[in-house]
Amino acid sequence: MKSLVSSITKSARSILCQECLSVFCKHLFSTSSNMAWRSHGEDNTSLIQNLFSNNIVKSEEVRDVMLQVDRGNYVKSNAYMDAPQRIGYNITISAPHMHGHALELLKDHLKPGMRALDVGSGSGYLTVCMALMVGNAGGAVGIDHIAELVEMSRENIERDGKAGLMESGQLHLVVGDGRKGWAEGGPYHAIHVGAAAPTLPQELVEQLAPGGRMVIPVGEDGGDQSLDQIEKGMDGKVTKTRLFGVRYVPLTDKDKQLHC
Repeated sequence: MKSLVSSITKSARSILCQECLSVFCKHLFSTSSNMAWRSHGEDNTSLIQNLFSNNIVKSEEVRDVMLQVDRGNYVKSNAYMDAPQRIGYNITISAPHMHGHALELLKDHLKPGMRALDVGSGSGYLTVCMALMVGNAGGAVGIDHIAELVEMSRENIERDGKAGLMESGQLHLVVGDGRKGWAEGGPYHAIHVGAAAPTLPQELVEQLAPGGRMVIPVGEDGGDQSLDQIEKGMDGKVTKTRLFGVRYVPLTDKDKQLHC
């Protein structure tokens, strides 16, 4: 019996999500024996192919976009490790499996010609992925409240050879309070929020287009948090679905962010 309990305990520890620290974080589960956080690569290509092989990135559409955006240009160390990394200003870039999961959830709302908003755009990585998916007839806005971080993300994008996205207006980076969104670029078919709001921000809901979808972590810092999917029907009716438990840094104001 003791050996059975020991075996079960070891198995449970082996499937802990290294971002959520949860056994039951659904985005980790796949038909492969390798879970998301084991999808490390030696370079961007191997990282994304591992995520695809492990069924974390499920569609060729998302895989092909992530192959175009080299994570090594957006983070200084351990770029191809499937784990969150610090990028300065008390900010982290999410683990690749979380980026892939977010794009999978939003892909039907990131079709050519659509509009997207990335709240807490940080390094600029996910904003670029979203901009590539909506194409030159659409547009993606990345918003962050730290001006130095927004400037750093511009440099990252240039280093990745994607400056043309900014020059054409297909991608727009702004400094502002992401909790209030960016109304002048909306309404948005897809909204991604990269930090946990204590409650669902109503201004972001208002900026969601009819038929649009938002993916946002909701819950108090250090408390019960979940990744929620918010959908607005064509009639304007809003529905909320709790997807799974997560652990994110808080969506807060600039002063608290810099001094947390």
